[in-house]
Amino acid sequence: MTSDEGQAGGTVHVLYFAGTGRSGTTVVSNILGQLPGAFAAGELRYLWDRGVEQDHLCGCGETFSRCPLWTGVMRQLAECSDTAGDLAQVGHRLRVRLRMARLPAMLLRHAAGRPPLPPHPDDDLVARLYRAVAQESGAHVIIDTSKLPPYGLLVDRLPGVRVSIVHLVRDPRATAYSWRRTKTTRDPSAGAQMQRLQTWKSSVLWMVWNLTAAVLWRERHSRVCRLRYEDLVNDPGAHLRRLAFLAGCEPSDLPFIDRHTVRLAPTHTVAGNPNRHDTGTVRLRGDDEWRSEMGLLDRALVTVLSAPGLALFGYPLRARTSSASRVTPTAPSEVAPLSTDQRL
Repeated sequence: MTSDEGQAGGTVHVLYFAGTGRSGTTVVSNILGQLPGAFAAGELRYLWDRGVEQDHLCGCGETFSRCPLWTGVMRQLAECSDTAGDLAQVGHRLRVRLRMARLPAMLLRHAAGRPPLPPHPDDDLVARLYRAVAQESGAHVIIDTSKLPPYGLLVDRLPGVRVSIVHLVRDPRATAYSWRRTKTTRDPSAGAQMQRLQTWKSSVLWMVWNLTAAVLWRERHSRVCRLRYEDLVNDPGAHLRRLAFLAGCEPSDLPFIDRHTVRLAPTHTVAGNPNRHDTGTVRLRGDDEWRSEMGLLDRALVTVLSAPGLALFGYPLRARTSSASRVTPTAPSEVAPLSTDQRL
């Protein structure tokens, strides 16, 4: 599909990242967003809350309401929607529809070949959002890191939208350690912190959403790529070329300077990890601080709660405790890549 097709109201290709937070999706999507014809949108399911209602910063540094790209997108939605005055409430209605308590019913409907989520008047508006983003950006593929599998199901059923899935998985002990960190959001509210989760809760969420993604999107399908964070950081070039191909982009256009270094220009991500704001030359290395810093009780709790997922995705029950290399910028002005330690 060409950019002209997306802009003319044809099918929009969405590269959807599924899984759970603190898995490195922000930096991966920012790298892919450097490709010609690709647009890193961030977590689009949060646009209605963090963009429309709370006016958080765009990845470009402007607030949502002042960013030229998002201003154009919202103008299109206001012109074609009867609910233009109620856009801030779309996010609330989405949260109600996507609650975990409704997951069994969604999966049953999906297995029966029915729409996992009952039709809703907001669906047309959400579909128009993706078309407006394609038109305003001129991109032929929109990279959405919303991650939540039920939202991925909703997007996959939208008219005029074609979805490819990237299921990015990270060791649950690493993600649980990251969820406990205190981290500033860099959004307008001074000192605002990213959400933190207790170890047991992040472990349960890791299990539910990653197993759901594995059930919904089989890797043998041509539109699905399942990838472990740890494999990605060991050979970022090879795996990012694979994702570029899935996105319909030319892998040779990836912004690599050498095997483990990329250069990032600003993006227009609407929500996500704070390192979506960073630009510059980035050295890609893994972050394994949890191996030396995570308490034994927390490590044991995560392992017990996520044991089936550890086995499914090829993680050992007993992880080594020595600290491996961390992801760090190569200069003070550079972003920390693939670093759930510093930016997730």
